[in-house]
Amino acid sequence: MTEPKRHKRSAGLLLFRRTGGATEVLLGHMGGPLWAGRDAGGWAIPKGEYGPDETPRDAARREFAEELGLPPPEGAYLPLGEVRLSSGKLVTIWAVEADLDPALMEPGTFTMEWPPHSGREQEFPELDRVAWFAPPLARNKLMISQIPFLERLLVLLEG
Repeated sequence: MTEPKRHKRSAGLLLFRRTGGATEVLLGHMGGPLWAGRDAGGWAIPKGEYGPDETPRDAARREFAEELGLPPPEGAYLPLGEVRLSSGKLVTIWAVEADLDPALMEPGTFTMEWPPHSGREQEFPELDRVAWFAPPLARNKLMISQIPFLERLLVLLEG
């Protein structure tokens, strides 16, 4: 009997802040040449994959530190639940109220062959920049699969 296929799991942190009565969320623009010219749909919640030996929350904190080069914020972690992507990957996100200066980011990197089939490996930032966005603009910037987390945060804050 074959073992069932295990789908990948990913976890992350959606930072939010309230300034002058308005809410903003921190998003990261995907790094690397495949995302370089894409703005709408090219931003994401800082997150990453984890294995069976790590809890989702610990993974979310680790991935935040790896992708932004900054310690994860302390404070109340508000669960925004899970979303299963069409690939089967299960994404779990927490919201945390915190302020962060985007200029302090020192992104982690990844390596890929670029240009394709060149045999040349190049290093790229996981996120090439982070920025604060009001929810209407964040909806336009976010990858479609992550919009439910923004919506859940807004319901939670209104409640």
